[in-house]
Amino acid sequence: MNTPSSPREQDSSEPLSSSPRFLIRSVEPQDLSEIAGILAESFHLQPEFMRWLIPIMRVGIYEDLRNRLKTAPSHYVCLVAVDSGVLVGTVEIGLRSFNPWQPRTSQYAYLSNLAVKLECRRKGAAMQLLEACDRVVLAWGFEDIYLHVLENNHSAEQLYAKSGYRLRDTDAGLITWLLGQPRRLFLHKPLEPIRRVNASTDSQLS
Repeated sequence: MNTPSSPREQDSSEPLSSSPRFLIRSVEPQDLSEIAGILAESFHLQPEFMRWLIPIMRVGIYEDLRNRLKTAPSHYVCLVAVDSGVLVGTVEIGLRSFNPWQPRTSQYAYLSNLAVKLECRRKGAAMQLLEACDRVVLAWGFEDIYLHVLENNHSAEQLYAKSGYRLRDTDAGLITWLLGQPRRLFLHKPLEPIRRVNASTDSQLS
């Protein structure tokens, strides 16, 4: 596996992606409260009256985010999507390990907490966030990216499939089976084709 480069070399104020609709950039401290709200609202709470938990969840998510940013390792990024100055989506990317006994030799890029405001969904924000994550991971020196999604989250599955993710494994533990909970699908996207296209484009422009 290639040795990852340090993401600290990239100016966090530099936009990672832009379009006439959305700007993708690194998180800023003043974004945390809004991000916490978006993530809390994205939880599918049943029955409906359980939604009174959202304000409590929002506080917990805010503190988790604040602590992650304060103690973030070099290979961790939280991105946000902005529309006309309004934050509408977020995603996080970091490293995990296939083998906890050899964390440095079995690391892989892992995407989590992708969420977009309900009224802003199906407008391209989530896809732009995913594309920005691809570029971050390639800049780190990795050529694969992974994530989990619940098997009953069909809209998210369709989004990830459109982005190039494919099923790698299914997490189905005994507790999941006993409680009748949806399984977690472990998805994988190879970034080598994107790297080759970028290299070809760069060579044509040089």
